[in-house]
Amino acid sequence: MQDKVVYEYAVIRVVPKIEREEFVNIGLILFSKRKRFIKFDYIIHEEKIKGFCNDFDIEQLEQNLQSFAKICSGTKDGGPIAQLEADEKFRWITAIKSSSIQSSRPHPGFSDDLEKTFARLYDELVK
Repeated sequence: MQDKVVYEYAVIRVVPKIEREEFVNIGLILFSKRKRFIKFDYIIHEEKIKGFCNDFDIEQLEQNLQSFAKICSGTKDGGPIAQLEADEKFRWITAIKSSSIQSSRPHPGFSDDLEKTFARLYDELVK
């Protein structure tokens, strides 16, 4: 049996109208420093978002979330942040922001299978 490792995760949410502070969970980011693991995935719940703000720019949201994906995957077109270590990427994405894309506070846990843990959390918190 593999040793359990510490991980942290945060839920990514969209806040269609900042002044109302209502949000829709749209993504998840999880990382483990020990395993140098970081994973990000998202789904855009367009109907839910439009329920809060009919004229919200879904296309811009998609572009911004693609940027997060590029950062986490470490691709060159992800910019300089994509070249950072997993923990630095995680901290950058989960930093407190006043924009329409925000994250929950990071939450810790233990896992012996980070992929399965990600899938479980994603199903519970995002889908």
